[in-house]
Amino acid sequence: MTLSQSEIVQRMSELQNEHRELDEIIKVLINSGEVDELKIKRLKKRKLLIKDMLICYENMLIPDIDA
Repeated sequence: MTLSQSEIVQRMSELQNEHRELDEIIKVLINSGEVDELKIKRLKKRKLLIKDMLICYENMLIPDIDA
């Protein structure tokens, strides 16, 4: 499946928003009195997955250069 440049940019924007939201949720959970380590680890793992996906999409936007 090939995505257009606008679709990639849109997906990246959605992922960036989700990444920010997860960051805020993690901060709230850490600052709250009750710390659920397993939940925080899962959220952090999701954040890392999103970061990896963003890198893949960024690489898709870089044009191929014939050497």
